[in-house]
Amino acid sequence: MMNHPTFEEYTKKALENGYDTVAVRDWEANSVAELHTHEFAVQALVTKGEMWLTRNDVTEHFGVGESFTMEALTPHAERYGAEGTTYWAARKFPKI
Repeated sequence: MMNHPTFEEYTKKALENGYDTVAVRDWEANSVAELHTHEFAVQALVTKGEMWLTRNDVTEHFGVGESFTMEALTPHAERYGAEGTTYWAARKFPKI
């Protein structure tokens, strides 16, 4: 397993990089989130389990210690592994 920062370290760096908030997202084993979008951009770090992220007809697999970014309004679907999944999601909301 790769080492990753503490939640506090991750949050501090995300805020320094212009993100507005960081949320802990916990998903039940084998959960699926069908195609959807978010109004915010995201930078996420998987801290437990594994997940598959599908966007633009390409599916990527992420495990503990791996991260991904996604722009706001990107259509995507998510699938979570057999042990459930936790990731930290730094969110950047559009400025009005």
